[in-house]
Amino acid sequence: MGQSPSPQVPTPQVPAARGPVPQIPVVILAGFLGSGKTTLLNHLLHRSGGSRIGAIVNDFGAIEIDAMAVAGALGDSTVSLGNGCLCCAVDPGELDVYLARLARPETGTDVIVIEASGLAEPQELVRMLLASDLTGIVYGGLVEVVDAAEFDATRARHPEIDRHLGLADLVVVNKLDRADDAERVLALVGSLTDRAAVVPATYGRVDPAFLFDCRPAEERIGQLSFDDLHDHTDDGGPDDTDGAGPHDGGGAHGHGHPGHLHAAYDSLSYVSDVPLDPRRLMRFLDSRPEGLYRIKGYVDFGPYDPRNRYLVHAVGRFLRFYPEPWPPGADRLTQLVLIGTGIDTPALTGELRECAHHAPHADEHGMWGVLRYVQDPDEPDPGTETAETETAEPEA
Repeated sequence: MGQSPSPQVPTPQVPAARGPVPQIPVVILAGFLGSGKTTLLNHLLHRSGGSRIGAIVNDFGAIEIDAMAVAGALGDSTVSLGNGCLCCAVDPGELDVYLARLARPETGTDVIVIEASGLAEPQELVRMLLASDLTGIVYGGLVEVVDAAEFDATRARHPEIDRHLGLADLVVVNKLDRADDAERVLALVGSLTDRAAVVPATYGRVDPAFLFDCRPAEERIGQLSFDDLHDHTDDGGPDDTDGAGPHDGGGAHGHGHPGHLHAAYDSLSYVSDVPLDPRRLMRFLDSRPEGLYRIKGYVDFGPYDPRNRYLVHAVGRFLRFYPEPWPPGADRLTQLVLIGTGIDTPALTGELRECAHHAPHADEHGMWGVLRYVQDPDEPDPGTETAETETAEPEA
């Protein structure tokens, strides 16, 4: 009697790559009333580094309307919602309408920020965004803003804040200058997060590079961003009373005068002409440390997929790969940028080097882990149950 044939394991199929598709990150800005969300958003608008920011605002008068009008952005780049919390007032389909309006090519939008009501439920907002059917929209992270001076009292009145912090991808501990015990508050907030980066701040001053890619103004042709029309000779208004001028950037790598924004970050650039092994890279991503907030760039998987490079977008626990054909004549390189707070850049560099794949052949099933995070353009995003569903950690 002959042996039964062994079952065949299907080879994973890469969804057809359609060339580079601009992905507009959507950042959710949450936090209880008075935590400083509007101040932070206005800071981003003034210091966007040339990027065009679209805003969905869920509070009456939440944006400096006069300043927005100066930039000519009020009609195209702002949606104002005043009828209750966004998570209760609209459904995912309605949110798509607002996002589509801001993402129209003629607006030139680079990033969209949703400023939620102080009483909104962050998990519902994340779920709505992940349920979006818009192919050019990608989750940009949940940023929870905390009032350091009132944190203990806020927790006592609203114990759900612990759950909100556990969902956040980035926590901005604002108003540290008013807190009696700033270090204790920072440590307490850090203990309540799930590996999120915790950034200290005063007056909502967080380096925009933490949240999105700042586009140099000289790349713009025929369009003005808020930065282009902002008067950099003034002192930035009443929120700038701690002495930081409009050009101050904080950060650890030349973004202005260190310390002025109180939101220093670490960044690591990694370039390799040796392809990466997909299984090793997924193990690296699975074990990414606390404080590593963003990963972006292109990955060359060499013989695993010689036709495509893979755009990687990770924010907090969210991860997505986008395969796209190699541009003609392009160097076959892996180019990654990692951004976080308190990260060990030499150790991370060493771990990335260990992901190198020197063998000329590929295991036919080696791409399974990566392809779990590739969305077929013709299919809806499966990650609509909860934030944890979408950001489930990859398997080794």
